[in-house]
Amino acid sequence: MGSQAWNLPAPVDDPDSMLSRKFGRETVNYFAGSVLNRVGWLRTDHTFLRAAFQFKEAKFMLLKDLSPLTNAPTKVQFVSFDDVKPLTTEDPFGPSEEDLIKNFDSTVTKPLIVFLGLEESADVSFGYKELKGRPWFAVDVTPRGSYADAANQLIEAQASKGYKFLEGMRPMTLEPDAAGIYAQARSITDWNTRHKFCAGCGQPSLSGNAGYKRLCPPTDLAGSDTPRERAECATRKGVSNISFPRTDPTMIAAVISSDGQKVLLGRNKRYPPNWYSTLAGFIEPGESIEESVRREVFEESGVRVGRVVIHSSQPWPYPASLMIGAIAQALPDGETIDLGNDPELEDAQWYPLEVLRDALKYGVSGLGEPAPEGYKEGGLRLPPPTAIANRLLTAVADGYATVIPKM
Repeated sequence: MGSQAWNLPAPVDDPDSMLSRKFGRETVNYFAGSVLNRVGWLRTDHTFLRAAFQFKEAKFMLLKDLSPLTNAPTKVQFVSFDDVKPLTTEDPFGPSEEDLIKNFDSTVTKPLIVFLGLEESADVSFGYKELKGRPWFAVDVTPRGSYADAANQLIEAQASKGYKFLEGMRPMTLEPDAAGIYAQARSITDWNTRHKFCAGCGQPSLSGNAGYKRLCPPTDLAGSDTPRERAECATRKGVSNISFPRTDPTMIAAVISSDGQKVLLGRNKRYPPNWYSTLAGFIEPGESIEESVRREVFEESGVRVGRVVIHSSQPWPYPASLMIGAIAQALPDGETIDLGNDPELEDAQWYPLEVLRDALKYGVSGLGEPAPEGYKEGGLRLPPPTAIANRLLTAVADGYATVIPKM
């Protein structure tokens, strides 16, 4: 793969387990493999949250415009309780969620704090009931409203130490452990930022459950001392899916020919020259993963697919997709490419596996980055191993669809 070394998460499965012997080791894609136990049932426990937030060895990931604070292109710079305290206050989880709802004031903006989980492998003294580990939080320091000055002061304090927020719309250079935590932090922060108003009634909402729920209070101080009754809202009367973060399932498939000797690749108009990738698209309501693969592949390329096998998945925090990777096989009479259905692709082609293997060795790089050492001008270019598309193509090149099952 040229001269660049790609650092990817390690499999966590037991290689001697029955399933690993039969299907091979688990593929853990970039942005997956988080070291944190999310302990989601504690997001409403403010006794726990208060202790976790104020723990001196807790770690905080700072996000500005959804970009993480770093000390190098691959390294996230985490900060401490003392660093964030001037912005968040010392005890943001002191009031109960009921009190936060009762005293809701839509004219007051507060920095978003997301509880990410516990790092159970950390050798620290923090514990709660039967749980032990280092607490992790994300804090959105994007300057806004009434806390803009405090946020700017925190940003400037970190800049004076030589730290900066990673530039670029889609950071793909972070070390695997940090990338998994960043994927969680970014997606939840982005969801809160986009949903400042209740999806049920359109009124201003409040972040709750340590960042994992939007609440629609029945009253609003609205800058006064007397709460004002608000219009009725269905989200206050029961569990509603519009109150919680959503994940968009997306299929992405490496399609092989009916004889297993070629792979179908397509290119978008915005891709660099000679750059191709696997086909992908959102899964629609009321269809299975397999059906979505067949539909999307036909819509984009005109190729008709038969068997579909799920390979692995990748959380994609831009903003909150779950890429469900599959290997699919074209029908013997369905391999003709026709781009007339959907204008999304500029081109699609069948590539022999020997060309694919050569491209995986010499034509892999990040989108917009120069080709690696050994690349021959005009050759096929492919996404990097941090993209699930690369892992699917690597599986095809390594015989995923043609070798005898392991057990």
